[in-house]
Amino acid sequence: VQLQASGGGLVQAGGSLRLSCVASGRMSSSYSAGWFRHAPGKEREFVAAISRGGSNTYYADSVKGRFTVSRDNAKNTVFLQMNSLKAEDTAVYYCAAAEAYYGMEFTRYNYLGQGTQVTVSS
Repeated sequence: VQLQASGGGLVQAGGSLRLSCVASGRMSSSYSAGWFRHAPGKEREFVAAISRGGSNTYYADSVKGRFTVSRDNAKNTVFLQMNSLKAEDTAVYYCAAAEAYYGMEFTRYNYLGQGTQVTVSS
């Protein structure tokens, strides 16, 4: 599985962005998916995860209530809708896929896409 993230950009605080992660192979219900972010000078941070079928989701406290993760397995795509963006959300965002894991531990994901830059101006 190869993952391609897109949708990043520059947005003002309070604005919204929608990230997409398209799998070259089948992003079927065989894989759970997660979003992570990495800001300069900070540790990589878990953002959100979605289970294989999409019925379960899990969020970092820092984004809960503002971000929504979803997926469309028919289109091999996972989404991250980001609302009420804050300057501290500025980071490179990565999508990842796991064959036998659902959660926040980055090292347990099997596949990682390239990042997409999100910049929030205050």
